Amino acid sequence: MAGALIPRDALDRVIRRAAELQARERDIGEGLTREELLALGTDVGIPARYLQQALLEEQTRSVADTPRGFVAWLAGPARVAAHRVVPGDPLLVERGLAHWLENEESLQVRRRFPDRTTWEPRRGAFVSIQRALAPGGRRYLLTRAREVASQVTALEPGFCHVRLSADLGNRRAERIGWAGALTAVGVLTGVGLFAAGFVVPLAAAPAVVAALAAGPIARAYRRDHEAMLTALEQVLDRLEHGEIHPARLVAGPRPSAFARIADEIRKTLEQL
Repeated sequence: MAGALIPRDALDRVIRRAAELQARERDIGEGLTREELLALGTDVGIPARYLQQALLEEQTRSVADTPRGFVAWLAGPARVAAHRVVPGDPLLVERGLAHWLENEESLQVRRRFPDRTTWEPRRGAFVSIQRALAPGGRRYLLTRAREVASQVTALEPGFCHVRLSADLGNRRAERIGWAGALTAVGVLTGVGLFAAGFVVPLAAAPAVVAALAAGPIARAYRRDHEAMLTALEQVLDRLEHGEIHPARLVAGPRPSAFARIADEIRKTLEQL
């Protein structure tokens, strides 16, 4: 229907298909050089800066390691990572990212290495109050990780590669611990019933039920993993769209804890 709104997922498919059809009209052989790719983009109306960024993303794309072992199979990997090529000077991007992680994600520097910086959740009563009063339903998901690492690498002039990773070993250990404790209770209950003279099928029932219930508890960690990946991607989204940039930072001394809490209370009341 003319004038009807095309859904985003359908729009993505249409654009990809149109680009595929356009490429088929050209004899690209085994591939194209960088210059030929930019020229093709110009012909089809794709700005060079977008093609350049997409090309750099492809060059820096890495294959994720497949987790191994029973625990990794049952619950999932302990670490989650996201990366992207973003426009901007590496130093300015790193400064903006550090400011965002400290002031908007409630993290603090743990270690500074030559190639990366690690972060940990900020501690203290005032920080807890700030998180509790967070307006708009903010969840501060990055503070649930044992450690967050940020790495900014210079690529071509005007572009850099940003990698964020989070260590969720604490969350996975917690889930596995609850599942293991439940299984142990079931096994011990079965042993007690067997010692009391119950037949094997009845004595084994608590252990079987506990094992069946422990599986979903351990696998619930996958939701934590997916939520953390989304949180990391959201930070990269803000970097890519210029929402995190030193030029946007407010100059001046850092406000006191009381002032920050008062500001959070004001924002919370505005949401009501």
